[in-house]
Amino acid sequence: MTNTMRSLFLDVARSAAGLIADPKVAAAWDEPGALPKMTVGGIAEHLAFQILAVPQVVAEPVEGATELDIHGYYAQLRWIGEDVDSDFNTAIRTNAEQKSAEGPAELAARTSATVAELAARLPSVPGHQVRMSHWQEGISVSVDTFLHTRLLELLIHNDDLAVSVGLEPPAVPAAATESVVDVLTRIAIRRHGPVAVLRSLSRAERAPEAINAL
Repeated sequence: MTNTMRSLFLDVARSAAGLIADPKVAAAWDEPGALPKMTVGGIAEHLAFQILAVPQVVAEPVEGATELDIHGYYAQLRWIGEDVDSDFNTAIRTNAEQKSAEGPAELAARTSATVAELAARLPSVPGHQVRMSHWQEGISVSVDTFLHTRLLELLIHNDDLAVSVGLEPPAVPAAATESVVDVLTRIAIRRHGPVAVLRSLSRAERAPEAINAL
């Protein structure tokens, strides 16, 4: 699986599991994290969810739905750019904070066990269509595209959790970062226009203040 999306996902999932198990995360579990209105434990739970949700999703093929590629998937999302207190973002925070009551040791154990399970299962999983339960009805993505969406979440929230406890984000394969930056660049172009993104990458003197993708 060298350099495939499945191997990249597993590499980054292992890095996330290691970060979640770091003693600094456990020590700061109930402290405010780097994200607004979230504790370190809440951020760790949301990071782990990107791994823990995968076994069930890939095991449940869907039929009759429109299959989107990675860029089509992000183009139809409604929560991109929403306020931190939107219903969607509030629900994510509430769920993560409630689950953080399990504590760091339990989460670290579950996450590591799930990574091991996925390492054994993913090589033989067919490339069928899948979807998460909260997605818009009638759409799906392939297994590998789904893993690409989770890879993006893992890289972003690895950074959130690491910053929250004064650590450097864990090292990941360059191909993983490149694949995620490509997706984020396309999202930023849709949100801000191609000229703004081009200037931000090449002309600091006339670049906009922000071209955030999410």
